[in-house]
Amino acid sequence: MRSSVIVIVGVVLALWMAVGRWLFGIGGSLTWWYLPTIGLVFIWLQVWQARRLRVTASRGRRTTRSTIVTLILAWLCAIGFGLTVPDRVGDDLVSILSLAAGSSLSVEMSLALCNPLGILAFALAIASLAFAYADARDPKPEEDEYLDEHPGSGGMVAHPLA
Repeated sequence: MRSSVIVIVGVVLALWMAVGRWLFGIGGSLTWWYLPTIGLVFIWLQVWQARRLRVTASRGRRTTRSTIVTLILAWLCAIGFGLTVPDRVGDDLVSILSLAAGSSLSVEMSLALCNPLGILAFALAIASLAFAYADARDPKPEEDEYLDEHPGSGGMVAHPLA
């Protein structure tokens, strides 16, 4: 996956999470809280992720499936969060999902779903970043390679502080 794609998708999804409700005419005062706390942090994570993937590629390593899958799952949770996160319109909380459904039950369901989806979006983005760090790491030496570097140890090497 190209790092430029990650940055573009990350910025679009961060904007979706923070101000997406404005596209549906239900933007409100909570947006000013969502922008710095959700939007900017998600953008920062995605830019950091893109940088780590460039490091992995520059070291001649392959980005693993776990990195890509967790990133895509984070993006899917971000989409769900954008659909369910409420904003204050007048005296009411309204989300895109509750606007489409039009019932008070859908407002409550949106409130129940938005927090887990947001937490999962950030947790999966962080997990993907951790996997990206592991992708760029040098492989551990095999036991035979280690014994070649330390002949005569018989597999036992004294602790340096002992």
